[in-house]
Amino acid sequence: MTLRLYNTLSRSTDAFDPLQPGRVSLYTCGPTVYNYAHVGNFRTFLFEDLLRRWLEASGYAVFHVMNLTDVDDKTIAGAVAAGQPLRTYVEPFIAAFEEDRRWLRIADASSYPRATDYIGAMIELVNGLLEKGVAYKGDDGSVYFAIARYPGYGRLSRLDTRELRAGASERTSSDEYAKEDVRDFALWKKAKPEDEAVGAAWEAPFGRGRPGWHLECSAMALRLVQAKFGIRVLDIHAGGVDLIFPHHEDEIAQSCAFTGDSLFARFWLHGEFLNLEGTKMSKRYGNILTVRDLREQGSDAGAVRLLMFGTHYRKTLDWSDAALGAAQEGASRLGTFRDRLMAGPADGGSESEESGAAAAGFTATFTAALDDDLNAPQALAALFELVRTGNRLLDQGTPIGPRFRAAWALAERVLAVSPSAKALEVGMDAPLVAEEDGIVVHPPEKAPGDSEAAEEWARRWALVRIAEKRKRNFAEADRIREVLRQAGFDVRDRRDGKVEVTRVGSAAPDR
Repeated sequence: MTLRLYNTLSRSTDAFDPLQPGRVSLYTCGPTVYNYAHVGNFRTFLFEDLLRRWLEASGYAVFHVMNLTDVDDKTIAGAVAAGQPLRTYVEPFIAAFEEDRRWLRIADASSYPRATDYIGAMIELVNGLLEKGVAYKGDDGSVYFAIARYPGYGRLSRLDTRELRAGASERTSSDEYAKEDVRDFALWKKAKPEDEAVGAAWEAPFGRGRPGWHLECSAMALRLVQAKFGIRVLDIHAGGVDLIFPHHEDEIAQSCAFTGDSLFARFWLHGEFLNLEGTKMSKRYGNILTVRDLREQGSDAGAVRLLMFGTHYRKTLDWSDAALGAAQEGASRLGTFRDRLMAGPADGGSESEESGAAAAGFTATFTAALDDDLNAPQALAALFELVRTGNRLLDQGTPIGPRFRAAWALAERVLAVSPSAKALEVGMDAPLVAEEDGIVVHPPEKAPGDSEAAEEWARRWALVRIAEKRKRNFAEADRIREVLRQAGFDVRDRRDGKVEVTRVGSAAPDR
């Protein structure tokens, strides 16, 4: 079956085929780091994580860019209120996002560009739009995109541009600058005293100022994807449904006007809201729940992922304590089965007919579900059916062999919904593995089938990785992390100097 995704641009579920065989460019709108991200924000990030994991499990090499918006009206207002430079103010929120992201098992993106590190690319984009005549300098010294000069405006949101008015969203209501047409949006905002006070102003040929919010994503996406792929059209652009208009609509307009291409991204994916007691979770409404709140309550990351994936990403998710409690029970059932499965013998490759049939049936159903616009609820149903069968086989003493274990590992790798396993801790002061003539002796590349032996194998690889990092052989350290990941172990370098190695599972589906 071919992967099919609902494309907001076409308003249909389309077969996905990347522009370059085997390679996918994915751009996702990351957090605005003026405060702590809440679970509503992370619902979007988790659906994007599922997309990324399924693409990789399906055999694609994914180049994933998630931006960090570290300059906009909100970050500047926060820095001014705190009496801090902008860079200083946003730093703890970036660190908190990274910590929350890792706790929720969201896979590392290929790049996390900060908007303030790409000011040069933004200035280049604005210059290009001015030269093409689709942008102009307003009476107040800011630069605006002229919607009337770009015929394709509105094709993503399907809005009638004649009916648009300024302040069409919470995010743009503060863009109150003089312009030719109330529909036009700011590309570059003339510096104000508060911008200067916190270091949020830059010199540009068209005047000292700072970028508009929409400009930032276009500049970073175009610069990074062109450098990696040699083209300026994305395979997939994803974000929350609230970004369709005006943010993503404006991205398309300014990007296509700049490049001359008819598309900025071939697929546009959008996740729905998360509601708390019937109301959209938002800082604006004061009904937020942060990831650190969940951690302090003793919630498990696997249960949070299970709750999030229990509702299709294009449907509104209703969050409640009862729903989280039910997800915790479900994750516990998965954890109990995982422990039983890992404790059992690997059986040297032997597998009962029923075990093999269950694995084949699961893999087919699981693959079909996720190929159908990431239907995670159906994929979860298949997983729990696999667990029921597995428990029955274990109760009967029926051999569970490599095909069944591979099916389980596939679910672990893609969904990562089991409760957190106890991590192996390897200290930076641990004795190094053996060396011969100054060269670190590596363990075998393939993990042993026995659970305890596999954990010892992972520990030895973690020690090798420490040794290679001490030698500043960072490329080899990264390769070792990937070896462990492919074998089903996650590696996390902690701030206290220790390294955690946690079993999470790994496999790829048959296509």
